[in-house]
Amino acid sequence: MKIMILSAATGAGHLRAANALEADINKNTPFEAKNFDCFKAINAILDKTICDGYLFLAKKTPALFGKLYAQTNKETVLGNMLPKICGLFARELYPTIEEYNPDIILSTHPFATEMISELKAQGKVKVPLICLMTDYGAHRAWICEHVDAYVVAAEHMVDELVAFGVNRDIVYPFGIPVFANFFEPQDEEMLIREMEMDPGIPIVLFMAGSFGVSNIIGLYKKLVNQDVPLQIIVITGRNKKLYEAFEKEIKTSPMKTKLLYFTDEVEKYMHASDLIVTKPGGLTVSEALACNLPMAVFNAIPGQEEDNANFLKANDMGVKIDKNTDFPKFISDLIREKHQLEQMRKSCEKFDKSKSSEKIVELMKELIKNNM
Repeated sequence: MKIMILSAATGAGHLRAANALEADINKNTPFEAKNFDCFKAINAILDKTICDGYLFLAKKTPALFGKLYAQTNKETVLGNMLPKICGLFARELYPTIEEYNPDIILSTHPFATEMISELKAQGKVKVPLICLMTDYGAHRAWICEHVDAYVVAAEHMVDELVAFGVNRDIVYPFGIPVFANFFEPQDEEMLIREMEMDPGIPIVLFMAGSFGVSNIIGLYKKLVNQDVPLQIIVITGRNKKLYEAFEKEIKTSPMKTKLLYFTDEVEKYMHASDLIVTKPGGLTVSEALACNLPMAVFNAIPGQEEDNANFLKANDMGVKIDKNTDFPKFISDLIREKHQLEQMRKSCEKFDKSKSSEKIVELMKELIKNNM
């Protein structure tokens, strides 16, 4: 069985979900999976234009991004235009599909899903298509006529897709795939000692690469001046400016702080922590939940990140921080009142999607069999 996975770099989540599924299939099954970035496969200029445009809207003009998100979620001129635009690119993607010759296609991006749906409508693609949605709220852009199955992040999304006219029987709440090491139990005390932190003091993890520099530094300065036993880990990702700003700040910080630039061992720091402060991207949320790590989410972009934040709050797995929240007091109270953090951790444990990849593979086998 040859499995084609289609993703795109408009946000890291689409790629990480695709990469996690690809790795799991290639390691644990006799099947072959290969991940393709759909825009890169079509044209490098198109890829850069779309990805840069997305990042500009989401980071620089979040209010406008939110309005576009809402408008494309309705039966509007703009909402109806997106499928037509994607359909125009489908022809350019087809040679990549023809060359790989898959038995099934899974898409982690709505534009790729639309392209494959269009090729199925034309009769050029005859294999099953699975749409894997990478956030915790449904959006109309994901819904296409020729999708054979939808895999969604959580059970509540089944009803959301049905409201869009999708047949309930083809919606599967298997969860978003993440790399297996996020689910693997860890010796937390040993991890903490390896990090040269104190196992007896709570740890708050800041994953801060997507925050504004002055914004997150300001939050950090307020928190470290609170009278609460606490240690902090900061991961800035590849945000060099933020890393350098933190480097200066922690030299005079009264609170023990471990600072990291990019790391490919995020799961270790999640397993060692008691709370994570971050933006609620779909994959960050999924990885934290896999580690049973409660979340305090901040700076949610209007649209899918708001959906993710609302999901966490509604299911008692996280809290939302907004501009009216007294951030240092709020976090300090969470740390002091251990029962609330413990309850959120238990809620995370109940939300078990550790079998996501395994269930997706079984679904693939069934769809291929039915397509013969």
